[in-house]
Amino acid sequence: MSTDAPDSTTNNLGTGENKPKEIKLSAVEKIKLASEYLKGTIDDELADPVDHFNNDNLQLLKFHGSYQQDDRDKRAELKKSGGGKAYSMMLRCRIPGGRITAEQLVAHLDICDELGNATLKITTRQTLQLHGILKDDLRESINRINKIGLSTLAACGDVNRNVMCCPAKRVGPIHAQMQQFTDDLVEALAPETTAYHELWLTDPETDEKTLVGGGEPEAKKPIEEPLYGPTYLPRKFKCGIALPEDNCIDIYTQDLGFIAVVRDEKIIGYNVIVGGGMGRTPSAKKTFPALAERMAFVTPEQAIDVAKAVLIVQRDNGNRSDRKVARLKYLIADWGVAKFRTEVEKIFGEKLADCTEDDVHGFDDHMGWQEQGDGKWSYGLNVENGRLMDNEKTQFKTAFRKICDVFGREMRFTGHQSIIFCDIEESEKDQLISIIKEHGIPTTEQTSTARRWSMTCVALPTCGLAITESERRLPSIIDKIEEPLAKLGLSNERFTIRMTGCPNGCARPYNADLALVGRAVGKYTLFVGGGWLGNRLAYIYKDQVKDEVVVEEMIGIFAAFKANREGSESLGDFCARVGEEKLAELAESAPRP
Repeated sequence: MSTDAPDSTTNNLGTGENKPKEIKLSAVEKIKLASEYLKGTIDDELADPVDHFNNDNLQLLKFHGSYQQDDRDKRAELKKSGGGKAYSMMLRCRIPGGRITAEQLVAHLDICDELGNATLKITTRQTLQLHGILKDDLRESINRINKIGLSTLAACGDVNRNVMCCPAKRVGPIHAQMQQFTDDLVEALAPETTAYHELWLTDPETDEKTLVGGGEPEAKKPIEEPLYGPTYLPRKFKCGIALPEDNCIDIYTQDLGFIAVVRDEKIIGYNVIVGGGMGRTPSAKKTFPALAERMAFVTPEQAIDVAKAVLIVQRDNGNRSDRKVARLKYLIADWGVAKFRTEVEKIFGEKLADCTEDDVHGFDDHMGWQEQGDGKWSYGLNVENGRLMDNEKTQFKTAFRKICDVFGREMRFTGHQSIIFCDIEESEKDQLISIIKEHGIPTTEQTSTARRWSMTCVALPTCGLAITESERRLPSIIDKIEEPLAKLGLSNERFTIRMTGCPNGCARPYNADLALVGRAVGKYTLFVGGGWLGNRLAYIYKDQVKDEVVVEEMIGIFAAFKANREGSESLGDFCARVGEEKLAELAESAPRP
C-alpha cells in the first residue's frame, strides 16, 4: 500500500478522479508547509525570554502536545495595571487506551505541583492534561514525561491523536487483542518527524541527542513523513476501539472507529465506522456535529492497513482551504460513505467485506468494584469532571499518591474522565476505600447517578475558546437537580449530562441525553434526545437559555419525562420520540416536584 504524500500545493476536493486541483491553502496549511516537519522556529523562541510564543509556532506546538493559554480571570486586573496577559502552556500526554502505571501518575502529579498550576486533568480521551506551565518550563516538562516512557507527540494537532480503547481490566483474549491493536494503531499512525526529539529531548547547550539530565542517545532518522507528508492532515483525527456490549469510549464520535466482532471468545475482525466528529460553529451553517457511518468489515490482519488507507484518503481529499470544514465528517458528507469506501479500497489494494450485524448495544462506565477474571478486582472511582486537585474539602492528589505508594498497581483512565484502580486483592478492598474516604473523596457508591454520568470540558478560565463556564458550573447545577430528581423517583435513572463552554464540543455534548453548550456570555444552547449509548444525535430544544434558568428548564424536562415516558424508555429515547415542540408543551404542563 502506497503512503506517498501528495504535492502540498494541491488537493482533491471530492472529484473522485484522483486528479490534483489547485486550491488556496489556509494560513495553517502554509505554516505547516514551511515548518520543516513541525520544527519551525520553536527552538529560537524557547531561548527568547519573552513569556509567550508567536502565532506560527503556536500552531506547530499543538503537534508537540501543547497549547498556549492565558488565565482569563486575570485579564481585566492585568489590563487595569497596564500589564499583559498571564500566559502559560497546557500540556497533554498521549496515553493509549488510558493505561498508566503508578510511577507515571506520580510523575505527572510531581510536574503539576512543581511546574504547573497544582492541578491535573483527566481528559475525555483517557489521557492527562497539565495546566499553568510557564514557557520556560515547557522543555523540562516534556522531557520528564518522556523519561517515564510516555510522550506528548501527537496528543494534539492535525494528526491521529490519543487512541481510545475500553479501559476495563479483564483476563482473556478479547481485551488483550484490543489493547494490542490500540498499541499497534498508535505506532502505525504516529508522526515520524525528528523535530520532537531535537526540540524537547536534546540538551540545547551541547546539542547532544540525549535526554536532558541523562538517558540513551537516539539515532537520528531522516526528516520525512512517509504517511503524513509535509502538511500532515487537514484537521485533527481521532480513533477508537470498542466492544458492541460496551461503548464506553463513544465510538460513533470518532473519525475512525473499530467495533470488535467477537465469535467464540475471540475477535475475528472489526466493523469499521468513519466520519464522527463533534465540533460545530452556530454562525456557520456549513458546520455540524456528526456520528460515524458504518463502512466495512476488516480482519485483524487488515485493520492497520485499512486505518492507514482511511487516513490517506482524508489526507489527500480533506479540505485544506477552510479549516471549519476540514474534518473527515465533511468529506463523508460530500462524497457519501460508498464513494469513500471505494477510495479506501483503492489505497488498500483490494475489496473489503461488508459490516457484520454487530453494533453497539451497551455501555459500562466501569465504576465501582468489578471482577477482572483472575481473582483480583478493579475499582472505578468517579472523578467529577476529571479534575485532580487538593483543597480543604477533598484531596485527590494526596490520596492518589498514597494509593500509588501503597498498592503500586496499574491504573486506567475512562472516557468519562474517571479512573480505575486495577489488580486489587480481595483482602485489600477495604484499605483502598479507606484511603479514598479519609481524603474526603466521595466513593462511586456515594455519588449520585446524575453526577456519575456527567462530563464537562475545561472552559474558563484557561481555554481561549470558551464563551461560558462549564467545569466550574456543572457541579452546582447537579447540586440543584439531585433533590428534584429524587422527588420524581428518578435518582437511579441513567442519563448523560454534558456541558461545554463553547460549540466545539470537547465533552461530546451532541450525542448526550441532555447537554448544555456555551452560546453567548451567560447563555447556553440546550440539547436533548441523544442517549447514553452514544449512537444518536441530540437536537436543539432551546437556544440562548440564560444561566439563571438552566436548572428550571432541566427540571421541566425531567418532570415531563416522569409523567409521559412509555415503559422503561430512557430520557434520550423519550425526548427523541416526542420531539422539540411536544416536549416543550409537556414540560410546561407536567407537575413539578
